[in-house]
Amino acid sequence: MLKRLCCSWPAAIKVHLSTCRTAIKDGPGLDHFIAKAQPSRHRAPKVFPLPIESDTYLSPEDFHGAGRTVKFLTYGCQMNVNDMEVVRSILFKNGYVETEDERNANVVLLMTCSIRESAEDKIWRKLQLLRANAKTATVGVLGCMAERIREGILNKSKFVDLVVGPDAYRDLPRLLAATRFGQNAMNVQLSLEETYADIQPVRAEAASKSAFVSIMRGCDNMCTYCVVPFTRGRERSRPVDSIIDEVRQLSDQGFKQIILLGQNVNSYRDMSQLPVSTSTSTVAGFKTVYKPKTGGLTFATLLEKVSAVNPEMRIRFTSPHPKDFPLPVLQLIRDRPNICNQLHLPAQSGDDAVLEAMGRGYTREAYLDLVAQVKETIPGVGLTSDFIAGFCGETEEAHQRTLDLIREVGYYFCFVFPYSMRERTRAHRRLDDNVSDEVKQRRTVELAHVFREKALELNTKLIGSTQLILIEGKSRRSDRHLSGRIDSGTKVIIDDVPLPGLDDTATANPQVGEYVAVTITAATSQSLTAIPLRRSSIASGF
Repeated sequence: MLKRLCCSWPAAIKVHLSTCRTAIKDGPGLDHFIAKAQPSRHRAPKVFPLPIESDTYLSPEDFHGAGRTVKFLTYGCQMNVNDMEVVRSILFKNGYVETEDERNANVVLLMTCSIRESAEDKIWRKLQLLRANAKTATVGVLGCMAERIREGILNKSKFVDLVVGPDAYRDLPRLLAATRFGQNAMNVQLSLEETYADIQPVRAEAASKSAFVSIMRGCDNMCTYCVVPFTRGRERSRPVDSIIDEVRQLSDQGFKQIILLGQNVNSYRDMSQLPVSTSTSTVAGFKTVYKPKTGGLTFATLLEKVSAVNPEMRIRFTSPHPKDFPLPVLQLIRDRPNICNQLHLPAQSGDDAVLEAMGRGYTREAYLDLVAQVKETIPGVGLTSDFIAGFCGETEEAHQRTLDLIREVGYYFCFVFPYSMRERTRAHRRLDDNVSDEVKQRRTVELAHVFREKALELNTKLIGSTQLILIEGKSRRSDRHLSGRIDSGTKVIIDDVPLPGLDDTATANPQVGEYVAVTITAATSQSLTAIPLRRSSIASGF
């Protein structure tokens, strides 16, 4: 039909079509458009100077600090504390020395958080102060904020010399050496393998008997509000043996409490050795954005091995995801006296529509079913949680359902924050941050008020009971008091007085890292007061 129509067209139209065909044939091809598109696809480098570049003017001797002093400043979560301990280890082995004199330090390093805008604002303010007070220092921004903003930090703050992401700390000696030659340096390359398993962290508080042990890094959950998968990368776990070796060394050094750390700590899965598990850790009723993970050694196996190192050393862990609490983990916590009966179950919201928008992978009902199983399996468990106030599209009714969830579950503590939209997250790309700041702040206050009401009820029920606390140090209340925590995590204040030991042995004042049996006498929403009875142990049953 088309051929007949063309044949009937006037000659002038046929000539025009012929001309068009020639023009199209002789016009720009695919290569032309690819070449034109290249500038818009250009990505800023993640590493500069590259090792191949710095090798032309740096020698291995330049990597050595030669006694240069470093002030370490840590902001944010426990993972950041542990990361700075890794940084200390790397720099100390390369001849750097720690100082508390911020004004006269040769190097000032800030370990940063990027989870909320307020966390980054705090860093920007600190950088302004450093610009005035530490004018000659080499200033480095490390961690999540470095990974999120990257070269933008150097562009915004001309005072910063160094930007290093969470997976590039091994490169610090080279990058610091490069800054001594008058240039900025950056490495924000994420890794699928880096766990720093072979580095022994150098802990800042030598007198403390509590230590963080990182067991995995990264997160695969991709909650829509969260920037962590973009600043910390994909999940990867340390080999079990390296973790057990570190825990054993800490036990030999007299540490009495270990806190296992990870962005999604209970999704731990060591794929480096056999036996291979075919089970998945995901709880029924919960779903993930990734295929079920199988194989390797799971968190339950690790927890069992860690708790067996020293039965008199308490074991805690954070921060978990509710989906990764299968029954074997709960049973192990119940059965091992030194695994603390404290679980962090981040709910984030009590409303199904909000949970769906957050990409949490569960409903209110599924979460409450898990809570019921936890309470049934672990008598006396202390639950804590996280909540976000004013997430995209959260209605007043949704907020009320979250308040009702807090009342129904009963948490000893909750971390509550107003929602802060973060670039690169799915919420930033797809959702509307349509709850006003005033409403977010009001809802945050209401969430905190309700959880404190319930916490007071829970703590009041402990009055008259005998508990075992681990002494952490002097109380902020006064030098005449000590503070410690019961198994489920609540802080306890006692008088610093001589106490008998087990079997009425000689009296002595309790020391940091000792267990003390106490009788609870008073309670607030966040702490307990107690009468100390005797120095004790886990095995004694107090």
